[in-house]
Amino acid sequence: MNANVLIAVVDDDQHIRNLVEAYLRKESYRTVGLGTAEEAWELWQTNPPDMWVLDIMLPGMDGFELCRRIRTEAEVPIIMISAKDSEVDKILGLELGSDDYMVKPFSPRELVARIKRQLSRWYKFHHAGGASQLAPSASAAITNGRLRLLPDERRVFWDGAEVDMTNKEFEMLRVFAEHPNRAFTRDELLTSVWGDDYFGSDRAVDHLIKRLRRKVEQLPIEAIWGHGYRMRAEGGEILP
Repeated sequence: MNANVLIAVVDDDQHIRNLVEAYLRKESYRTVGLGTAEEAWELWQTNPPDMWVLDIMLPGMDGFELCRRIRTEAEVPIIMISAKDSEVDKILGLELGSDDYMVKPFSPRELVARIKRQLSRWYKFHHAGGASQLAPSASAAITNGRLRLLPDERRVFWDGAEVDMTNKEFEMLRVFAEHPNRAFTRDELLTSVWGDDYFGSDRAVDHLIKRLRRKVEQLPIEAIWGHGYRMRAEGGEILP
């Protein structure tokens, strides 16, 4: 399967690009190395890779902006790498939609391990109907007040209007909508949406919920101090 997977490595340091690509090719992945985000965006438009290893500090457009653009169109796995070790940069990367964040200098073997795990989760979502351990694979529409999910079509509606969602956003909503009023810990949500082998911080849950709230401002998801989140059960007419 690896030979069918194309991984783009975007870094303006050619030595890092060559090193990462060499380790990936040893695992039989196909690779393409790029030095700028502009080149990477052009590749996305013409021959989109299956996964990105993306540096933040790039000439011209930076990695944050490239990540944001890619994430508006797809849930393809993204690992961000950077010499910046500040919590702010890690949080921003996760908030923009990256799946993981590594600080330079890093172990190429660890990077390859994280890439394998991200790809495994991605294929689980797209070929096995999602990784949620809490949500059954029922095909019936799921409704909660003005929220309506169509699992078979992976579509979300609010007040009858369709809202574009990435795969993780959809899975998070499905967990909440199928268990209204249930309080979930961040760890439970991480396991359900990202899988039980997730490497990163539980702050990823907070950032994903922020993304959902930006798309649907009145979404009835409540923070539970010191615990996690729940979605209130709401009545009302569901528009088709």
